[in-house]
Amino acid sequence: MKIKVSAFAALIAAVLIGCNKPVSRQTEEKPCEQKLDVSEAKLDRFGITNRDYLSTASKRALQWQYVENDWYRVFNPMKSLKGDLAYEEGVVRRDPSAVIKVDGLYHVWYSRSTGKTDGFGGDVENEKVFPWDRCTIWHATSKDGWTWKEDKEAAIPLGEKGTYDDRSVFTVEVMQWQDMYYLCYQTIKSPYDVRTKNEVGLAWSNSPNGPWTKSKAPILKPADNGIWKGTEQNRFMVEKKGDFDSHKVHDPCILPFNGKFYLYYKGEQMGEEILYGGRQIRHGVAVADNPKGPYVKSKYNPISNSGHEICVWPVDGGIASLITTDGPERNTFQFAPDGINFEIRGAVKGQNMPHAIGLNRTLKATKENPTAVFDWGLSHVYNSWHYQSIMRFESYRKTSHVAQGAKAKTGKKKKDTQKDN
Repeated sequence: MKIKVSAFAALIAAVLIGCNKPVSRQTEEKPCEQKLDVSEAKLDRFGITNRDYLSTASKRALQWQYVENDWYRVFNPMKSLKGDLAYEEGVVRRDPSAVIKVDGLYHVWYSRSTGKTDGFGGDVENEKVFPWDRCTIWHATSKDGWTWKEDKEAAIPLGEKGTYDDRSVFTVEVMQWQDMYYLCYQTIKSPYDVRTKNEVGLAWSNSPNGPWTKSKAPILKPADNGIWKGTEQNRFMVEKKGDFDSHKVHDPCILPFNGKFYLYYKGEQMGEEILYGGRQIRHGVAVADNPKGPYVKSKYNPISNSGHEICVWPVDGGIASLITTDGPERNTFQFAPDGINFEIRGAVKGQNMPHAIGLNRTLKATKENPTAVFDWGLSHVYNSWHYQSIMRFESYRKTSHVAQGAKAKTGKKKKDTQKDN
């Protein structure tokens, strides 16, 4: 799926008038007051002619807290994998987890199914309504990150008929913590129609090779405060939309943070709208004292105005997030020192943007290079609507705009100054 909107334009549109002080210090009794820096140096940097006649756009520019390019990334075209994860006609492999390394081997988990997609309107009890329908979760290993060997059986099978995960388990993420491995993933209970509410399951093992013990109940559910209108299978007909996650909780990812466990997820709202150039998708977080839960949704949800697949990682004492695909803030890197209050830190060039990123958690982000985890990783591509495969992405940090043969900006590292055409 190609993103045609300019990432930089999305960044400009997303940075609204706000306060420079941390959110936690703001109160209803003492609202913050935004002051503009109209010094000659600031006006000259942004090419603003007259401090007495400031457009709304100029005011936004003067309010930007982060104007450097330390977070800016450019993605190269994705490359095919070898071995069992090479494209295979008739097989869906999609939504790879993060990549981890154990005993000299890279490990990844992903959704896998077979056969074409039938869609809705037919026999939803027996057909396949989406590529991620009727999936199980599989595991593969690699010595070099290119050639992968798939296990002979699913790591996470479907639950028994009548259980919360008897229809599909998919979009998996992995967390390694204190010699244990945890897989969180989406679940669907049959039948799968357009009003079905997706939930989140969990499995754990003392080895990346399993066997896995599954949670007997979901660890996260949609909010139960929306009201459907009528009984027709139409997800846009509602009497009350409810919370941002009243329909589905998707794309779970658990990170250890500040002595607790933060479960980030995508929320879909009943009666979802098209809003600001994309679907009305936002992210939320639920927090637990133990990896197995119970997880309690944050009172500050939703914690994003945009996004799709969850892509989060720890850096500089906080949590960073790549927001893609939907909403006015798409194609931006965001950062929250407290894991909840995210601010835009940089844009991402939309060309070659991976869809459903599996981060390489063997790479470490640092304060000096906060996006180093994107040097390479995995993602899926749509070979067709029916079939997807997993490929490898690579990217580089771009801190200056340099024509071929020209000198790079003083002080920038050579690896950050790739030439432009």
